[in-house]
Amino acid sequence: MLINFSIQNFGSIKEKQTLSFEADKSKHLEDYYLINANGLRLLKLGLIYGANASGKTTILKALDFLRTLVLSPKIQKTETFDFEPFLFDENTPKENTVFEIDFIQNNVRYFYEVELNKETIVREELYSYNLKKFNVFKRTTNLQSKFTNIKFSSHIKISKSAEETLENNTLWNNTVLGGFLKTNVNIEELKNVMDWFKFSVFPLVSTTEFYSYHLEHFISFSVDKVENQKNFILNILKEADFNIYDMIIKKEETTKEINTEYDKYAFQININHKIKDKNYMLPLSQESQGTQRYYILAGILSFLLQTPCIILIDELESSLHPDLFVHFLLSFLTNSKQSQLIATTHNREILNNKDIFRNDAIWITDKNNDSCATDLYSLADFDTKVIRDTTNILNAYKLGKLGGVPNLGDYYIDIESDEKK
Repeated sequence: MLINFSIQNFGSIKEKQTLSFEADKSKHLEDYYLINANGLRLLKLGLIYGANASGKTTILKALDFLRTLVLSPKIQKTETFDFEPFLFDENTPKENTVFEIDFIQNNVRYFYEVELNKETIVREELYSYNLKKFNVFKRTTNLQSKFTNIKFSSHIKISKSAEETLENNTLWNNTVLGGFLKTNVNIEELKNVMDWFKFSVFPLVSTTEFYSYHLEHFISFSVDKVENQKNFILNILKEADFNIYDMIIKKEETTKEINTEYDKYAFQININHKIKDKNYMLPLSQESQGTQRYYILAGILSFLLQTPCIILIDELESSLHPDLFVHFLLSFLTNSKQSQLIATTHNREILNNKDIFRNDAIWITDKNNDSCATDLYSLADFDTKVIRDTTNILNAYKLGKLGGVPNLGDYYIDIESDEKK
C-alpha cells in the first residue's frame, strides 16, 4: 500500500511535491475510504483535479516512470532515460530529478529514494521500518569512472562476493533493484520491494488508443484464463445498465512475436444484449465508446476488488456519464479491502456531494504564478477560512477559490485585426 510519493524536477514539477495517502483525523466516511495498516490510516482513493497542462497526468506519469525504472533496467550503459526535467528555468535542466516513495509490503514499511539525471542514477537509498527504521543500502555513482558503489547495512546478510557481483551488475543507469534482477542473490528486503513494484503497482491506464487496445486485450486474456472472472466483469457491466445479458470471448493463436503469454492469442469479444426476450449479438468494437470504456473499467475494478493493488487512471471520466463515474467510484470504495486508486479527472459533480467524498482524498494541481511549475495540494490543506463544513466545494472550485481552474480570456476574437496583419 502506498503511503507517500514525492517528485522533484520532473516534467512540469519543479519543487518537491508530495501526494499523500495518509488520512487526516476526520472520521467522515472512514468505513469506506480508510485502510488500517501498520498503525497508519491510509486512504483508498486519490482524485486529482486541475486545469489542462497543470500537471495532473505528470503525477501519474512520474509514478509509472519510477515503476519502469525499477522493473526494466537498461541493458547498455549508453542508454538514457526517457524523461525531461523542469525546462522553464535556467538551472533545473542541469539539476537532478528526485523520487521518494513510502509504502508497505508484507506488513513492512519501506522508504525508497532515487536521484538521477538523464544518463545515470546518481544516488539511491532504501530504508526498512521493521520494528525500527534502519538503512538497507546506500548507493552512489562515480560520475567520472561510471562505477557504482553500494554499501549495505550490517543488518543485511550478504557475502562480500555477492555484494561485488551486485555492484558489477548495477550499471550506472540501473537502480540497485534493477541490478538485483540480474543477480543470483537472495536479499529479502530487495525482493519485497521488487515484488511491490511488480505485483502491486499497475502500469498507467491512459485513454490513448494504444493503451486501450492492450488493456482490453489483457482483460480479455484474464477473463479467458481466470475462473469466475467473466461472471465478475459481466455482473459489473449489468450493474451499469447496458441491457447486457452475456458476453462471449473467442480466442485464437496468433503468429506475431510473443513477448508475454497473452500475446499468443487474439480475442474476439461479443456482447449479448437481451431486448424484449430476444438476444442480439454485437462485437465490442461496434459498441458505444462508453460501453467499450466500461468493459475496461470493469476489468480494472475486478483487479481492485480481488487483489491488493494500486492502479493509476488518467481521465477516469472519459466517455462515461457522470452517474456511471460515481457508480464506479462507489463500487470501488464500498467493496475494496486493500487496494488504492489514483485518478485524474475533470468531473466536478462529485464535489457537490459531501456524502461521497473526503477532503483529504481530493487533490488539485495548479500552475505556480511565478515559475509556471506544478503545485500539488489537497482540500485538507486549506484552513477553515477557505473551507468550512458548510462550504459548497463545487462552487468554491468553479469560482477559482481553490485553484486548479483555467484562467480564460475574453470570448471576443478580433478577426479583422488578424486579417490586417
